[in-house]
Amino acid sequence: MRRFLAAGLLAALTLTACGGDTTPEGTTDGTAAADSTDRTYDVSGVKKVDEIAALLPQAVADKGTLIIGASTDYAPAQFRAEDLTTAIGYEVDLGKAIGNVLGLEAEVVDGEFASLIPGIGSKYDVGMSSFTIREDRIEQANMISHITVGSSYAVPTGNPDGFDPDSVCGTTIAVQTGTWQEEELATFSEECTAAGEKAIDVLSYARQSEATTNVAGKKAAAFYADSTVADYASALTNGQLEVVGGIRDAAPQGIVVAKADAELTEAVQKAMQHLMDDGTWVAILKAWGVDESAALTTAELNPAS
Repeated sequence: MRRFLAAGLLAALTLTACGGDTTPEGTTDGTAAADSTDRTYDVSGVKKVDEIAALLPQAVADKGTLIIGASTDYAPAQFRAEDLTTAIGYEVDLGKAIGNVLGLEAEVVDGEFASLIPGIGSKYDVGMSSFTIREDRIEQANMISHITVGSSYAVPTGNPDGFDPDSVCGTTIAVQTGTWQEEELATFSEECTAAGEKAIDVLSYARQSEATTNVAGKKAAAFYADSTVADYASALTNGQLEVVGGIRDAAPQGIVVAKADAELTEAVQKAMQHLMDDGTWVAILKAWGVDESAALTTAELNPAS
């Protein structure tokens, strides 16, 4: 995970395209109003699959809940709704859908990001918090791949400035302070000046919503953010922004299960594969404005090992 330092980075996104401060609820058919920050997908139609549920360890089956550890400050994957309590996001929806397949009630429990993996198998049954699959994490826990996330640029629709993601020297780019993308832009700018070209005019903002607003207002040619964040912000601007150049430096992310829990690992892996196969996973991502190309089609166990 390329972790943002600011919490709730898009939960209160307010753009001129949003038409005010009110936030409509997501609809029950899996769609959402274009200006809604809450684009929750209704997974109530996802039913229990008996042969997959039968794989659960008895202790989990008996308690009837799947405890999901997440750091709820990372829109649109997992963050807090306007009530500042309810967890929402595409991984929250996915967790509920996995719970349905397993015949369990999914419960998201917030925790510090760094504490989540150490708590898997004791405090939490699984972890779903945009975990990039890495060798050091696979040494600590099992990881089941489900999505690919990288970085993306977003520009005003039609790309009026002719922004080229492969030629950024001398351009004005907005970014959120403290992000991996801000660090990358600093490196790119140094490379520009070392090559005798103009530096990038980097406009850093405390919140992603500010970076997004200033691109929509044409104060910057583009913003640079996580690919899922760029897709989500573009969806919220009612067509004012579009992603250009695709996903850069993409890496798979995964659901975390305890190494010692082979039964739960198999059950979650097969539940994830079921949701990939029946189209639920893509539908969830589309509801949140995330390009369906981010969805993996194979729930692979520990793919980096």
